[in-house]
Amino acid sequence: MDEREWLARRFEESRDHLRAVAYRMLGSLTEADDAVQEAWLRLSRSYDSDIANLRGWLTTVVGRVCLDMLRQRQIRREDSLDSVSMPLSSGDGRGDAVADPEQQALLADSVGLALLVVLESLNPAERLSFVLHDMFGVSFDEIAPIVDRTPAAARQLASRARRRVRGGAPVPNPDTTKQREVVEAFLTAARGGDFDGLLAVLDPDVVARSDGRTGARGALAVAQGAATFARIARAAQPALIDGAPGVLAAQADGGFRAMTFVVADGRITELEVISEPERLRELDVALLD
Repeated sequence: MDEREWLARRFEESRDHLRAVAYRMLGSLTEADDAVQEAWLRLSRSYDSDIANLRGWLTTVVGRVCLDMLRQRQIRREDSLDSVSMPLSSGDGRGDAVADPEQQALLADSVGLALLVVLESLNPAERLSFVLHDMFGVSFDEIAPIVDRTPAAARQLASRARRRVRGGAPVPNPDTTKQREVVEAFLTAARGGDFDGLLAVLDPDVVARSDGRTGARGALAVAQGAATFARIARAAQPALIDGAPGVLAAQADGGFRAMTFVVADGRITELEVISEPERLRELDVALLD
């Protein structure tokens, strides 16, 4: 058996799992099959014998493919449920597809159209975080790089999606008041160029990011960026961003930036400045007084 044939057999062992992931992500049987086929193409082009968990690797690839498809769908404003009744195909991982109505019906019943409709209300990052974690047990450490977030932020995406799926209102976080006090103390220190004040609210191992790219690490390095934070702090309006205290700040060009924080034990462990329009649109924002 040559390597390609061996790889195709291994892929087939994961096909049903990958199709289930893709269907829950996309709500379309034909698009799910397209995503699975794309995963096969990527595997056949870039297989590395050092991949320890092929099923996990393929799940990640399918997740990325589905995320791209959902974002394109948003741009095209397509209704993903139009093709739910189309036949789901099966094949050998090499493009030989045939209709399988029985499998199609079983897969659709296992999800339920009601859940698919609710999933359609989620943005792509929320949907992927929820589906991969809650339905397939993928860790947030693995989900985070797919959605270009930290594991903590990926957890928040899944939590917000979970509330919407269950039809409940957000549960107040008992720590929100304390977190907001920490964020406001940071903003006050940033506005005044208070270096010691910044150090007081920053965790020694704090990480600062800008649109997903890691910048400064450590309290001293982050505090030294006070000039950048001061410009944001002066125009900041308090907000709940993805359920946690943060700020929105207007920019001279008419746009705005968001600043998010992760607070633990009364100190900021992560902060990020977000200015990319696509990422800003994905945020769940509620302005505070």
